[in-house]
Formats: sequence, structure tokens, C-alpha cells
Amino acid sequence: MKTLGALSMLAASALPAIFSVGAANAADYTFKLHHFLSNKAPAHAQMLEPWARAVEEKSGGKVSIEIFPSMTLGGRPPELVSQARDGVVDLVWTLNGYTPGLFPRTEVMELPLVYVNDPKAANLALNDLFESDLKQEYKGLEVMFLHVHAGNGIQMRDKEVHSPEDLAGTALRTPSRTGAWVIEALGASPAAMPVPDLPQALQKGVIDGAFIPWEIIPPLKIQEQTQYQIEGAANARFGTAVFQVSMNKARWDSLPNDVQQAFREASNEEWLAQVGEIWRNADDFGISLAEQAGNTHIILTEEETAVFNEALAPVVDRWVAEVSSKGIDGPALVEKARAAIAKHSGQ
Repeated sequence: MKTLGALSMLAASALPAIFSVGAANAADYTFKLHHFLSNKAPAHAQMLEPWARAVEEKSGGKVSIEIFPSMTLGGRPPELVSQARDGVVDLVWTLNGYTPGLFPRTEVMELPLVYVNDPKAANLALNDLFESDLKQEYKGLEVMFLHVHAGNGIQMRDKEVHSPEDLAGTALRTPSRTGAWVIEALGASPAAMPVPDLPQALQKGVIDGAFIPWEIIPPLKIQEQTQYQIEGAANARFGTAVFQVSMNKARWDSLPNDVQQAFREASNEEWLAQVGEIWRNADDFGISLAEQAGNTHIILTEEETAVFNEALAPVVDRWVAEVSSKGIDGPALVEKARAAIAKHSGQ
């Protein structure tokens, strides 16, 4: 009898777990979310996982989202947009810059002297501009949300940098074509590559450094491949990069209103502000790790920052000329983006 009682208690204790698995399997709508970083990266653990769980909760259990990091469903990072558009996967998180020229209007937020140092304000500004100015670029996709990282700092293997002249003749990894223009404006040569390839490129000396935020330091152990991290005064950065979480449009259109609403509620302005804080905090952690490893964190003086800004002003003009040739009102978009950032700054 004692044995039967013990078994009964064991069976009873297992019921919640069994019920939990059954509830997960009972979801009416299952989604695969594919991305290019590891599950240890802040983007996965601190942003994508909480967002997916929020959608599931707000759907009342109708939705289940499984996240596949590190391109585990196949392909290369530049293929993520087409994977979503073609319905190979349901959802992707990807860097717009991996598909150069595909999202020219959205690039306005990447520009130096447009984006300066506030990811929270930039995320909310992207949201403000989306319906009126950006949405037309995302054909075949239903955008859940757009966001930026904390901004491109300069991470160098072994060269101290205080002026554009210090970068002359160097090869630097770029996150996007606007990032390439920044590097060219500073007298260096851009080298395009997905971020997972960065550690090996630094280690082998294929490149001298990279334009990338500090948050990537821990997951890729960049502190072991570099000696210097450089940014402008008051956390000023040299532009940023725009990311998207997007769903295949046909899959989205097939969903009932209440399920769509769950995705929308999980991707609202409050969430966009939180994403800005997530990336800022991850950036702070990354630079602290580099400093603990003995790296030198160089914060440019206001005078040095002004020299960089003067060198980078033509990048905005170059972007305006590029998009204007495609019938896009570049000057108006720059003005709108700056005004939207200013509106949300300090919130």
C-alpha cells in the first residue's frame, strides 16, 4: 500500500508538467523564429525570448513561438529576409544592412549625425515614421517591430584612435552600406561581413577593427581580439544599424484578429522603449567586460568628436543623393527622423 501510495503521489506531482507540455502542444498557431546570433547573445536572451513569451501569454496560449538561433535552420544571415518573404520560416530577426539597398528609406536612422546615442528615442522614432514613410519597403513581410542597437563604436585590434587620420589605411568591418560610407569618409577601407565572422577576421588580421556596438563583446569575446574601444563624447557613436523582427506576410494575413492583436500588443511603444534600454544596458556590460580584460576605453574629447562629425557630414549628403536618384525625398526624411528622435529624447 505504501508503494501504491508513493506511486500515486508521484503521478499527482507529474500532472502539472504533463499538463504544461500538453498545453504547449495544444497551441493553435506555432511559429519558427530564425536569427543569426547565438542563444547567449543579449538579442536572443534579453529581447527575443521575452518578446516571444509575451506574445504567447497575450494570445491566451493560442500561439507558440520556437526560436532557432545561429542560423540553425540553414542558410546565411543575408538570406534571412528572403527566408521570411518566401515562407521558408515564419519569423526572422535580422539586420537590415545584410541586404544592402533593400531598405533605403529605413537607412535614414543609421546615418551619423542623425542617430547619435539614444537607442530608445531611435526605436520610437522608427515607429513614428513606419506607416507614413517606411512600410512600403517591406513588401512580403509584416513587420513586428524595428529597432537599433546602441550605436557603432570603433573596436581596434592594436591601434589607438583619436582622429580620422588615425584610421587612414586601415581595414574595418562594416555592418551596412551606410557603415561602409562612414568608414570611407574616415579614410579607411570597409570590409563587409556578418558579425559571427568577426572574431576570426580580427584574429587573423584580415581587418584592423570594426564599427560595432559594445554589446557584441561578451558573446563573441571581442575583448580577446582587440585592445581599444573608441566612442565620441557623451556616448556619441558613428551611426547605428537597424534590425527588424518580421513575419511572412501571407502567414500574417491568415491569422485571426485576436492572434494578430497579441503580436501587436507585445510589440507596442512600451516594448520599443524597453528594447532601447536592453541594448543600452547590454552595451554598458560589454564595455565594462572589455575594461576588466585590460582593454583601453577611449572617450574622445568634444573637440575630437567635432572633428569626426565634420568628416562624417558628407555621409548624410551621400545618402540623400543616393536615395533621391530613386525618387525618395531624402532631405525630408532626414528632417523627419531628427525631429522624431528629438521628440522622444529624454523620455
